[in-house]
Amino acid sequence: MQSITIKGSQRESVGKVATKALRNAGKVPCVLYGGDKPLHFSADEVSFKPLVYTANVYTATIELEGKTYNAILQDIQFHPVSDKILHVDFYQLFDDKLVTMSIPVKLVGTSPGVLNGGSLRFAMRKLSVRALPADLPDFINADISKLRIGHKLYVTALKNEKFSILHPDNTVVVQVRTSRNVSAEEEGEEEEGEEEATETAAE
Repeated sequence: MQSITIKGSQRESVGKVATKALRNAGKVPCVLYGGDKPLHFSADEVSFKPLVYTANVYTATIELEGKTYNAILQDIQFHPVSDKILHVDFYQLFDDKLVTMSIPVKLVGTSPGVLNGGSLRFAMRKLSVRALPADLPDFINADISKLRIGHKLYVTALKNEKFSILHPDNTVVVQVRTSRNVSAEEEGEEEEGEEEATETAAE
């Protein structure tokens, strides 16, 4: 998984006055959890843009007082009016410890059902995954090239030996529904095509 570097400065004081002063200076108060003790630090607000304002998922390499920590974004607080970042929590990663993270799903291929006028419903754009840090994927491929009208792609089709997907097996990731614009005749033709393909395979 790709990583973004954030250069921080350790916080001497964590009181309200010090925190307000940091924000006024364009910095964001942060806490790194997961180690022996929480580490309080601050970093420039602009450093978080590649990490926060994107659909992609990254780990963070935090450079703090000459030391480097690998982490993931655990929680982020925004101002309710200005949307400025108020506070960020990170969780430290260790090579030998499993971690849970939400990974985006990427659709691959073209659905025959959609080509025939069906409506694609992308229900799960992210999936909770548990893995060692080195095995965390940037995204999970979901092949929709065999999805016809009425078909569903379940989370079981996306299983991988390197990570565990933390959703029930009957979770629908994507499906093709009948569109109002699709006539019964068109839908029937598609179903007939499926039956012919099944008969051919049986022979």
